[in-house]
Amino acid sequence: MKPSLLAAALACVSLAAFADESDVKKAVEAKLGKVEKIARAPMAGIWEVTVDGQIFYADDKATYLIFGNLLEMKTGKNITAERQFNSLPLDLAVKQVRGNGKNVMVTFEDPNCGYCKKLAKDILTLKDATVYTFLYPVLGDDSYEKSKAIWCAPDKSKAWTDWMTAGKAPPAVPAKCDMSGLDKSAQLGRKLRINGTPAIFFSGGERVGGYIPAAEIEKRFAPAGG
Repeated sequence: MKPSLLAAALACVSLAAFADESDVKKAVEAKLGKVEKIARAPMAGIWEVTVDGQIFYADDKATYLIFGNLLEMKTGKNITAERQFNSLPLDLAVKQVRGNGKNVMVTFEDPNCGYCKKLAKDILTLKDATVYTFLYPVLGDDSYEKSKAIWCAPDKSKAWTDWMTAGKAPPAVPAKCDMSGLDKSAQLGRKLRINGTPAIFFSGGERVGGYIPAAEIEKRFAPAGG
């Protein structure tokens, strides 16, 4: 095949693939709403589609939709949950680092949640962990007011830890503070269907609804931490 013909053939293949993606996207949007992201899944003939923060799967012909988790047989890895974790907007979270920070977990917490306060004290004892906490005020107006004060504090991590572990109130909310990040955190929690706090996510894809002690957290770190 001449170089020019080869280039033309490759262009046709590329266009065909793009058309397939577009068709799948349109078909999914007709059923589920706006597609935020679409990409090839690691399984042949399947597309991974993100709608309203949730991951779904569709076949090449957009005939079927799959709701559920995609697991890798060899390793047992939950690919869907891992993708969900890796797509979290961590810039909206309060970040704490313990030791070298190699083990990563994400929490959604309310500043008035008793079990969240218990978890916060346990987090102080973790070894080599990075903890991202999304403020998720679901227990009433006072929770939202405290979350605002923590979000607007010069040092969010210190304000959060001081309040949750020692009951030290965060600084007063300044006259000017961009609250959009806090509101986005709340929206994210609703998208993920978090109905109670604390909610904990691990980098391997595991999700835990409710409090677990530091020893249990360390066990869940072990496979990823080595």
